Formats: sequence, structure tokens, C-alpha cells
Amino acid sequence: MMGWLAFLVTLSTIVLLHEWGHFIMARRVGVRVERFSLGFGPKILGVTRGGTEYVVCLFPLGGYVKMAGEAMDQGPALHPWEYRARTVGERFSIVLAGPLINYALGFLLFFGIYLVGAPILSARIGQVLPDYPAARAGLRDGDRILAINGKPMEGWEEVTRAIHGERTRLVLTIERDGATLTQAVEPRLQEATNILGVKTRIGMIGIVPSEEVITRRYPLPRALVKAADRVWGLTWLTLQALWRIGTGGLSLKESVTGPIGIFYITSSAAALGFLSLLQLTAVLSTSIGFFNLLPMPVLDGGHLAFLFMEKIRGRPVSLRAQEGMTRVGFGLLLLLLVVVTYNDLVKFKLVERIFPFFGGN
Repeated sequence: MMGWLAFLVTLSTIVLLHEWGHFIMARRVGVRVERFSLGFGPKILGVTRGGTEYVVCLFPLGGYVKMAGEAMDQGPALHPWEYRARTVGERFSIVLAGPLINYALGFLLFFGIYLVGAPILSARIGQVLPDYPAARAGLRDGDRILAINGKPMEGWEEVTRAIHGERTRLVLTIERDGATLTQAVEPRLQEATNILGVKTRIGMIGIVPSEEVITRRYPLPRALVKAADRVWGLTWLTLQALWRIGTGGLSLKESVTGPIGIFYITSSAAALGFLSLLQLTAVLSTSIGFFNLLPMPVLDGGHLAFLFMEKIRGRPVSLRAQEGMTRVGFGLLLLLLVVVTYNDLVKFKLVERIFPFFGGN
């Protein structure tokens, strides 16, 4: 039950703020908003204030803002408060505001987490693998790595990055039983596949992290930089992943998840604690902001592309062309949803759980 609650609250918050971005910018430039809806389907609750109907619908996974004079098939705009009566720049700002709010939410959440304290794996060794350089150098289970080649290490991510990126001699400063020791280790080069499916050679010394989790806090200026770096890093990683998927270098099945996968991930994050759930919310909000900027007609990015073409051509893209491209875009999006949902059903073995005989037992 808590998993469902975390899932609904997380996605509803992200969607609500996305639509609020469209709403607040529309109001700012003088466009009348007829309806602000959280969710789809039958209306559960509703209230009208300032000419706008605010509603909550039965299915909360989504939402929309309905602006006056928004539909292309309504003919020419008759009033200055209608969406199509505003300049291209004003309409562009309304559409862009939604994804930008998602990016802002991701940034602010990351900033708050880094400021308050981010939970990370410590630099303590949980296990030294036999027949690896670390074992031959005398490292032991329970050793805490303080520095590598003179650079301080606070978390396991830093340790991993330092070791994988080094091809020659490593000098590890470790803490053991209250004493500080220095150990030299020659990393072993091994072929590995990174998160983008690219094969590369990395340094390995044969150590596994412990389960010790520590809280790492940053001063305000550093927290701002870390938050911006994290948001940019997620955006760049997603761009690279999309390129790899498009060129066949990365499996769509292994790299993309849908609502079912998000539910499981959200449930797991909620079980780990509030900060973990906030981190996931920041990642999801940034990702949703990015995907909404993709130039597909059913997404905000598609509307931005139409507005950009209108600015270049001096007149709107024809209704027929927009409707045709929107149908194609919707079809592709629906196909993607079916594929990722099927992959999630297989990945999380839901079919076998619901129908045990599918599993052959």
C-alpha cells in the first residue's frame, strides 16, 4: 500500500508542477485558462475560481491545462485572451514553461539533498576478492579507503571512479583498526561494458563495497554546483542513451522502463527512506522534463517545433499537417508504451505471479 501511495504522490507531484508551469505562464502573458486538471477520466472534485475550473479526475497519472482558443480547428482567434491570439514568442514561453518547471524541481531537490545530506555508500571495503591485486597487496575486509594517489575519498563512487580510470600504479591510504596505512596496488585491466553499452578497458583491483551508508553534506555554493552538475549529467546521459538506442548500440528492452517499472523503483526508494524517494523524484522530474522537449508532436517539444516553423515561415503549419504528424507521433508513443510495458511485465515476472502456470509450474 505504501508503494502505491509513494508512486501516486511522486508522479502526481511531478505532473501537477509541470502543468502549473504551463498554467502560470499562460496567465502571465494574458491567456485565459479554462480548466486545470490533475488526472484524466471522470471528474471527482471541481471548483471554479477566477474563470478557471480546477478539477481532480479519477485517474491521477497525468493532467492537462485547457486554454481558451487553443484548438487549431476553432478558426481564427476572436479575443486577445485566446492562446492563438498571442505572439509566437508568448506561446513558445507557455509551452516551454512545463518542462522548465520539471528541470527546476529536479535541480531544487538535488540542491536540498546535497545541502541537508545525501546518503552514499562509504569507502569501506566489504570484501577483498581472492586472486586480485588488492588481495596480493594485503588489503583486508573492513579497511576504509581514505585517499587514492593523494586524493581524498569519501564515498564508494569516488573510489570506483579513481580505480577504473587508472591504468598504472595506485597508492591507497587506508584506515585499519585506528591506524593509517599506505598500500601500493597495480590494477588489472579488464574489459567491461558501461551503462551505455560501450565496451571499454578499466582498472580493477578486486574489492567490493560494504553496506555502510554515510551522510555527505556540502556547503551552499558547492551544493548548487553539484545540483547543476547532476541535472546536466542526467540530461547528457539520456541524450547519449537515446543515440545508442537509435543506432542499435543499446537495447531498448534493458534501458527503458514504463509505469510498471517506475512503480517498482518508486516503491524500493520509499522503502529506503524519504531522502532516497526525494532523489528518485528529482531524477524522474528531470527525465520527464527532458522527454517532453523531444520534437514529437504529442509532446511539448513537438509544439515548440511547430512554433519554431511558424516563426521561420511567417504563418502557422497547416492544420492538416499538424494533425497528420500528431497521429503518427501518438502512434509511435503508444507503440513504445506497449513495448516497455511488456518488457516490464517480463522483467518483474508479473505474468508468472498472476498466472503461475505461465511459469511452467
